[in-house]
Amino acid sequence: MAGAKELFDRIRSRRTQLGLALRVTVAATAAYAIATALHLLLPLWAVLTSLIVTQMSVGRSLKATRDYMLGTIGGAIYGGAIAITIPYSSEAGLLGLLVLAVAPLAFIASIYPTLSTATVTAVIVLLVPTMHHADPLASAIDRVSEVSVGAITGLLVSFLLLPSRAVRQIRASAAKLLELIAEAFAELLAGLTRGRDNDALHRIQDGIGTAMVGMNAIGAEAERERSARLSSGPDTGPLLRTILRLRHDVVMIGRATVVPLPVEVQVRLAGPLAEVSAAFLRFLKSAAEALREGAGAPPIHPVHIALQHYSEAVAAVRQDGLIRGHASDTAERFFALGFSLEQMHQNLCDLDRVVGEWSEAADDKPGRVAE
Repeated sequence: MAGAKELFDRIRSRRTQLGLALRVTVAATAAYAIATALHLLLPLWAVLTSLIVTQMSVGRSLKATRDYMLGTIGGAIYGGAIAITIPYSSEAGLLGLLVLAVAPLAFIASIYPTLSTATVTAVIVLLVPTMHHADPLASAIDRVSEVSVGAITGLLVSFLLLPSRAVRQIRASAAKLLELIAEAFAELLAGLTRGRDNDALHRIQDGIGTAMVGMNAIGAEAERERSARLSSGPDTGPLLRTILRLRHDVVMIGRATVVPLPVEVQVRLAGPLAEVSAAFLRFLKSAAEALREGAGAPPIHPVHIALQHYSEAVAAVRQDGLIRGHASDTAERFFALGFSLEQMHQNLCDLDRVVGEWSEAADDKPGRVAE
C-alpha cells in the first residue's frame, strides 16, 4: 500500500511533464491525420511543426507559434521570389541560388534568432521542386500550408487538452527560489559564529542563479498569456522584482559575513542572530508554501520582533564600545550587516503583500479563466 502511494505521489509530482507528453502525442497524431486528409505534399513538416509549437505552457506555445510562422512565411516568400525571378538550368545555377538564399537569411537569423526558421524554409522551397518536379510557387504554398496545419493543430491542443498555464508554473518557480534564498540566508548568518561552508554556499548560489533565469522566462510567458486574456493571474512584475531584491539582499549579506564577528560580539549577538535567522527562514519557507498552494500570506509579525531584538542588541554592542579597537573593515562589515538585514526586512514586507495578492487571485470566483 505504501509503495502504491509513493508511486502515485511521484506520478502526481510529474503531472505537468505527463500533460506535456500527452499534448505532444495528440498534436503530432492530429497534425499527421489532417495533413494527410488535405493531401499535403510533405505531412512530415506538419508533424514536426506541431511538435515544436506544443510547449510546456500556453504562453510558450503562443511565442513558438508566432516565431515559427513568421520565419516560415518570410522564408517562403524570399525563397520563392528568388526561384521565380532568377531561373536556372544547371547544378551550378542552383548552387548560386542556394548561396543567395542562405547567406542573407542566416545573417538575419544571427541578429534575430526567432527568425531562424526562415533559412530552413527558403532552402526547402528551393530544393523540393528539383526533387518533385514542381514549380517554386507551389513549393512555397505547400510549405506554408504544412507549417500552418502543424502550428494551428499544436496551438489548439495546447489550449484544449490539459492546458498548462505559465501562471501556475511561476508559482512553483517562485516558491523554489524563496526556499533557496532561505537556505543561503541561514548558511550566511550561521557563518558569523561558526565559519562558512563555502562549498554548500556556492552550490546554493548557483541554484539561485539558474532558478532566477527560469523564473524570468516563465514570467514572460505568463505576461504573454495575460496579454492574450488566456489567464487572469496577477501581474508577475511585483513578484519577480521582489524576489530579485531578496536575491540581492543575500548577496550583500554574503559580503558582510565573509569572516566571523569578533568573539566578544559573537557572544552578545548569537541569540538575536539566531532569532533573526529562524524568523526570516520560517517566513520565506511559509511564503513559498503559500505561493504553491495559493494559501494566505504567512504572519510576518515574528520577523518584525526578531529584527527589533537584533537592533536593540546592536545598539547595546555599540554603546559598550565592543567594536572599537577592531580593524576598520570589521566595523564596516558589522554596520553593513545591520543595513542589509533592515533592507531585507523591507523586502520581506513587500513579499508579504505580493503573496497576499497571489492568494487573493487564487481565491477568485469560479468563473475566472482557469490557470
